[in-house]
Order: sequence, then structure tokens, then C-alpha cells
Amino acid sequence: MIATLPPATSTRRPKVVVGLLASSGIAVSLMQTLAVPLLPEFPRLLNTTPANAAWLITATLVAGAICAPVLGRLGDMYGKRRMLLVALGTMSVGSLLGALSSEFLVVLVARALQGVAIGVIPLGISIMRDELPPGRVGGGIALMSSTLGAGGAVGLPLTGLVAEHADWHWLFAGSACYGVIQMILIRFLVPESPLRTGGRFDLTGALGLSAALICLLLPVSRGSLWGWSSPLVLGLLAASAVLFLAWGYYELRVPSAPLVNLRISARPAVLLTNIASVLIGVAMFASFMVSAQMFQAPEGTGYGFGLSLMLSGIALLPVGGAMVAFSPLSAVLSRMRGPRVTVVVGVAILAVGNLTRSVLHTPLAAAIAAVTVTAIGAALAYGAVPALIMRAVPVTETAAANSLNALARSIGTSTCSAIVAAVTAGMITEVGGAPFPSAEGYTVVFLIAGGAAILAGVVALFIPSQGRTSQVDPVAGSRR
Repeated sequence: MIATLPPATSTRRPKVVVGLLASSGIAVSLMQTLAVPLLPEFPRLLNTTPANAAWLITATLVAGAICAPVLGRLGDMYGKRRMLLVALGTMSVGSLLGALSSEFLVVLVARALQGVAIGVIPLGISIMRDELPPGRVGGGIALMSSTLGAGGAVGLPLTGLVAEHADWHWLFAGSACYGVIQMILIRFLVPESPLRTGGRFDLTGALGLSAALICLLLPVSRGSLWGWSSPLVLGLLAASAVLFLAWGYYELRVPSAPLVNLRISARPAVLLTNIASVLIGVAMFASFMVSAQMFQAPEGTGYGFGLSLMLSGIALLPVGGAMVAFSPLSAVLSRMRGPRVTVVVGVAILAVGNLTRSVLHTPLAAAIAAVTVTAIGAALAYGAVPALIMRAVPVTETAAANSLNALARSIGTSTCSAIVAAVTAGMITEVGGAPFPSAEGYTVVFLIAGGAAILAGVVALFIPSQGRTSQVDPVAGSRR
């Protein structure tokens, strides 16, 4: 049954609510980028192998993918703010563990706990949907959605600075303090959504989805190391297909409150939006991920600039600024033309940025300008995606639906990482006796990213537009 949305309860301080939730969303991208600058150093710092150190990235990814739909469903059932505090609290505990230990297994557990933070963004978006006045919902959601990219752009120079000039444990200690401060502020300044479904939690569905995601994401993230044709990778991919089919069969027969309402998720507006989100994830993350590597590569590669870890992060600061600056425009354009048009415009800009980078690797100013263009496109597209989702689902399903969309984004970024690793590993050049990806390899990566953006635009064109009614749409802040 579709519940009626109660009146907003936070109209007196909407800016405070938006600011706190958006700043919490930055924690998600910080957790994803926290270990990236240190990855080459972790084998020495933790007395382990490079292959083991790579699990510090994989653990965060897999844990986040598993927890996002679970926290979303629990948020709809028992309170979105409550589950948001759980996500921040788990992240803080993980950060504290990492700050206090130099043992590989302990830090691995810490990174997995930090991955739970991915639930913050879909829960925060759903709180905005329930609590903010209609005129502020669109802008708040667009800003919250863009923090995933903006936080990463800010986090890279910050983590690079700490990694170069201080003990790496301070990165984890700072994350723990950040999480605790956010928890306290949200607990007292952000109201709990009164809209809840109650019922029993679908534990069997959660376990089934977790198993299927593990079997999918492990080979996607580790395939370049294990070998794409290895029995382990092929076996895990086959197992994931079987598990997803069995899980879907079960979810369609759950009598009440399934973990994921597949009948709603199969609606064209929801399904096509999630498919587009996967493709946008590939197109966005390729540019951000590859640009940092190219900026740090030696000049002898033909595309590198020999920048330090910190300077390469500083070069990406315009990316974060562009995502924050253009997220309000996403809301304005969605209000004027609808979120589907905003997504199409965003992915078109995203395609232009990636295709430009495929032929323009230097000079540095041009490379920074091109990656900033991709950030503008990502801000417009991702800012409008939650509006498409929430227009198509009942208000009792917003957290679960947004969490499923967050999972789609994670699958997109994971797929992007696998594509980059596979392409660049097969196209190598030597500079000073050391191997580096060739310029042609990066050209192929940007062409793939540009193609993914174009395909996302084609998919978005088929997303059904919402019929106009006399009811005010609180997501867009205007009449449908």
C-alpha cells in the first residue's frame, strides 16, 4: 500500500539539513579514496604482499555493495535517520580500528567497515524527500548526489598531503573524528522521517543478494589479477548468475516486505534509470581514475606530467568544485524541463569530456579543463537520477529504491576499474626501464568511457516521462 507523505517537519532549517546530509555524503567518497594514495606503500607499511594490499580496496567496495540495499530497506522500515547513524557509526568504528593498528587483517576489517558508509547517500536523499519543503528538495538531492564525485576530488589531495607528510594512521583517525562529529550533529539537528513501513526484515533475501553480489564483484574487481579466463573467475561469474536468478525467484514470492521489491524495480522508469546509472558510473569514474594516474606519470610517457601525489590531487580540485557548483543547475534544469532531459544533457557533456580526452592528453591545462567538463556532466546527470527514481516509486520505498540505485553506481565504478586495468595492462610502454600504460591504452579507455556516456543517453531517452497532474511533485519542486 502506498502511504501518504506527511507534511515536512524541518521547514525552519532546510539549509542546515541539506548542509549536514551533504557533508555526510562526502564521507562516502572519502572512504573510497582513502586508501588509493597509499596502495603502493601498504605492502611495506603492513608487511604484506601487493596482491593482499589490493584487498583493502576490494573489501570496501564489496561491503558497501552488500550493505547499501540492506540499510535502505531497514531505513524504510525502522527510520532513515536511524540507519544513517548506523552507517556513520560503523564507518567511525572501522576508521578507529585502522587508526590503532598496523596489522594487515585488522586494517582489512577496518576498510570493510568503512565501506558501510555507502548507505549514507541514498538514506540522506530519502530524508530530504521526506523532510524538506517542496521547493528545496530538488536542489538538496542534486547536491547530495554530487558529493560522491566532489568528495573524491577533495579527498585525493587531502590524503596525498597526509600520506606525504604525516603518519598514515592520521587518515583513519581523522575519518573517525569526522564520522563522530557528523553523527552528533545529525542526531540533534536532522529530524527523523515519520514515514515507516514496519514489518519483518527479509533476512533470507539479504543473505541471497549478498552471496550473489560477492560472486559478481570479486571477479569484476580481481579479474585482472586472477586472469579473466581462470576457472575461479568463470566459476564465480557463473555462480553469481545462478544466485541472482534464485534470489529473484524468491523475492517475487516473499509475501510481504521483500528486501527489494522487484515488481517496482522492474518498472521501466526505475529499471532504465538504474541501467543508465551503471553506464554513467563507467563514464564518470574512468576520467577521474585515469586522470590522477596520468598526471603522476613521467613526462617520457608522452602524456604524463611527473606530478607528485599531492600536486596531482590539487590538479583535480576543479573537478570537485565543478560538481558542487553545477549540482544546483541540475535541480533548476530538472524543474524546468524534467529530470530525464537533465540526465540526457549531463551524459552528452560527459561524452564530450571523455572523447576530448581521448585525443587531447596535453598540455596540463587542457587536460584539467577536459576532466572538469566530465565533472560538470556527471553533476548534472547524477543530480537528476534520484528524482527519476523517486517519481517512479511509492514514498514507502524511497530509501530502498535509492539504495538499489547506489548499488548500480557501485557496479558501474567497479566495472570501470576492471576495464581500465584490463586495457592498460595490455598496452604498455617503458620509460627509464619501468613499465607504464601507453598513451594509446588511455585513449582506448576514454573512448570506452565516451561510448558508455552515449549509451547512457540513449537509455535515458527511453525512460518514461511522468504524466502531469495537479499534484505538486516534491522531488522537482514543481508540478509534474
